[in-house]
Amino acid sequence: MAIITIAYPTFAQNSDTLLFNKSKTSLSIIGVGDLMLGSTYPQGALLPPNMDCFSLMSDVAAKLSDADLTIGNLEGCLSDNAPREKQCRDTTICYAFRMPEKFGQCFKDAGFDVLTIANNHSGDFGYQGRESTVRILDSLGIYHAGWIKYPTAIFTKDSIKYGVASFAPNSGTVDIRNIAEAQRIVAELAAQCQIVIVTFHGGAEGAEHQHVTRQTEEFYGENRGNVYDFAHALIDSGADLVFGHGPHVPRAVELYNDRFIAYSLGNFCTYGKFNTNGPNGLAPMIKVALDTTGVFLEGQINSAWQPGKLGTFMDSLNRAAQKIKQLTEADFPETKLNISETGLIERKL
Repeated sequence: MAIITIAYPTFAQNSDTLLFNKSKTSLSIIGVGDLMLGSTYPQGALLPPNMDCFSLMSDVAAKLSDADLTIGNLEGCLSDNAPREKQCRDTTICYAFRMPEKFGQCFKDAGFDVLTIANNHSGDFGYQGRESTVRILDSLGIYHAGWIKYPTAIFTKDSIKYGVASFAPNSGTVDIRNIAEAQRIVAELAAQCQIVIVTFHGGAEGAEHQHVTRQTEEFYGENRGNVYDFAHALIDSGADLVFGHGPHVPRAVELYNDRFIAYSLGNFCTYGKFNTNGPNGLAPMIKVALDTTGVFLEGQINSAWQPGKLGTFMDSLNRAAQKIKQLTEADFPETKLNISETGLIERKL
């Protein structure tokens, strides 16, 4: 099919890297999935060698920083001493994640502007763990959203006023299953901000759940939301960009009412008790270009992967891009997007 030529600044090809041409009429945003740089619970059991968290993302830091805004999902809390509150019936499938407080700097150094905290591990260490996380993120100038105490973030960067909201089906977070309330939150942000970004932690987990079902998903007996209805409803209410995570594998992307949706960005940098085999190890960085009204212009899936407990590395085989291309063609054949083998996302006529 033919590709639309859009009269806005676009990505420019330079070797095998797409570089964004910034201007006042467009902006770039990078989204990645789950982040957990090791856990101190039990004390020191699952931390990177020499407490070196920066090395886990050093190979991808330049890519992460190459946008006007970079956003990811923080699984677990940042705290040195918050007591565990999460209780597990089956400890073989249930974990608690608490990163050392000083690991917050690694997210800043890697280029993150926003870390969302609506997920099933943000409350592992209770109120104290959440408060510690928020305090550290605030001290580093990293915006956050998703805890019911701080459900949204509003800020201005490079003259663009952003609103961010994050949702999950977990206690203490803003509920993905209450779509009417989520719509109210997003509509309020849209009335105040130029660009509204929504993230969610939802859907069933694992390699057998790579497809978007367009139905309510359950996992371990828990309602994990209908991510398709949720994403569409929030765009209808004013969201300009939706990034999902939670299944721990990449899922399809979609263009809906000129707005871009990524249904799961998978695991990005998850040291320790995370399965990184097969599709669970794929770590896409999706960079999108929007005009200043939120309309999607084009994008690039930069492929990375996690080869075991070594960190996250660029992937010259482009496996994350090819997986998302395959899933998008299967799950959303009607969507007006073309994805190349190397991850370039363009609009169809």
